[in-house]
Amino acid sequence: MRLLVAAVALASLAFAPVAMADSPRSGELHITKECSQYTPTAGAFCTITSSNINQIKAGSRVVYASAPAAGVLDSDISIVREGNSVAFGHVTLYFGGSPGLVTFSGGTGEFIGFSASAVVTHPPGHWEWNGTYTFSPPG
Repeated sequence: MRLLVAAVALASLAFAPVAMADSPRSGELHITKECSQYTPTAGAFCTITSSNINQIKAGSRVVYASAPAAGVLDSDISIVREGNSVAFGHVTLYFGGSPGLVTFSGGTGEFIGFSASAVVTHPPGHWEWNGTYTFSPPG
């Protein structure tokens, strides 16, 4: 009987992570970043200073694949954090005061199943992303 109880307990532990992974996590996205080291060239980056999502840590870099042209930044981007976690996205930003848009779809490591959409604004001294995010199980 003890062996059966132990086997059932072990089996339930084996399936617990799968059940939790099937539940998408989602909510509001609030990120601030500073761009004191940004240069208007491909490969330039800004640094995240705060985030309300555990997977996006302060100190992570937002790397831009393209340089701005004619007052517009229309570029693929990635959030790169320590280890092998990278989120893949795109940003369209109009320099001159209009809000921009950033979207993410997937990634590696802790960003598998990540998607987000946010408005980009530039209050004095920093940049903000405010929108929504979802983590869904890969499939």
